[in-house]
Amino acid sequence: MKRVVIFKTNVNKYREAKQIVMTLLQLFSSYKVNFDLDDEERILRIESTQTDIETKGIIKQMLDWGYQCEHIK
Repeated sequence: MKRVVIFKTNVNKYREAKQIVMTLLQLFSSYKVNFDLDDEERILRIESTQTDIETKGIIKQMLDWGYQCEHIK
């Protein structure tokens, strides 16, 4: 079953987004991770077909890195 979780962030630089994606993939290797920085909410999209998505863990990690991150339901 495919699971998708979307977050609103304040990431606005493509270089930062690329680094965040690479690091999140190291922490959560079964996820597909991408950003849509053209969207006004600077969307972070996490997809998983194997495991539940650790929404709180993603938010905590983003906050630890100094970014805003809010789960959009």
